[in-house]
Amino acid sequence: MPPAPPAFADEIDGYLSYLELERGLSRNTAQSYESDLKQVAHFLKKHGVANWKKVTAKHLTAWLHWLSDQDFSASSQARKLSAVRMLCRHLVRERIREDDPTGLLSGPKIRRKLPQTLSTGEMQKLLAGPVGADAYAIRDRAMLELVYSSGLRASEICGLTLQQVDLDHGFVRVFGKGSKERVVPLGDKARDAVQAYLGSGRPRLVKPKTGSELFITERGKAMSRKTLWVMVKSAAQRAGIEKPVKPHLLRHSFATHLLGGGADLRAIQEMLGHASIGTTQIYTAVESSRLLEQHAKHHPRNKMSK
Repeated sequence: MPPAPPAFADEIDGYLSYLELERGLSRNTAQSYESDLKQVAHFLKKHGVANWKKVTAKHLTAWLHWLSDQDFSASSQARKLSAVRMLCRHLVRERIREDDPTGLLSGPKIRRKLPQTLSTGEMQKLLAGPVGADAYAIRDRAMLELVYSSGLRASEICGLTLQQVDLDHGFVRVFGKGSKERVVPLGDKARDAVQAYLGSGRPRLVKPKTGSELFITERGKAMSRKTLWVMVKSAAQRAGIEKPVKPHLLRHSFATHLLGGGADLRAIQEMLGHASIGTTQIYTAVESSRLLEQHAKHHPRNKMSK
């Protein structure tokens, strides 16, 4: 994507700095916003709009129609419109604009895809995947148990330090999206697995320049998300699980199994680190879908109708 037109660039740069410095968003997230905002800026300039102050709802409606004509998916259109909404609100806060031209705009309706999960049986097989008494097997068992017990994101697991884990009291202190801190409890199995790793796994992987990262590689460096992904995939293959298994699938399974066991949705929201309860509510749909499937499969009246 070429640089934003000069008349639009200063406001985009100012907004991205605000996101990184004041909102604590990662550089990768800010760059995704930057790409979307540059795209709409080029469209606006091409259609005779001088700068952000001159943008109207009519201009943005034309842009949304153009996105649809270019076969951008509904989710991509919604993401791009969201980036523009947030920029316009920022411009109003900074008194660069008097009004928000996105106020009456409606984006495409998106049918939310239910997250895939593992059954409890599949989860048990996955957790039993890493076998052996070598440092890598001990580490991998601890990572899998910790992900499933806490529902942490892959980046959060890889970024954990020794200081963030309190095995005595059974919790981890996590810094998630936007550097927001939350405390997540650990189950007994996860505590035991991490204790075993700290006692006989990690010491064998430590090198002279190893830092305080909890999970480390054979080089004594922090575990990367790619390495975690490969480990989870390998464990799933050994367990004979046919569906594609990624670290985030364990997070979905954590939430779904908690909900199925009767956990409060607000508690699950807090453990997952979701800013909105609406994000967490997707798991209620997963649980409802599972119940419908079980009803269709096992209820005698359904069988009679077939």
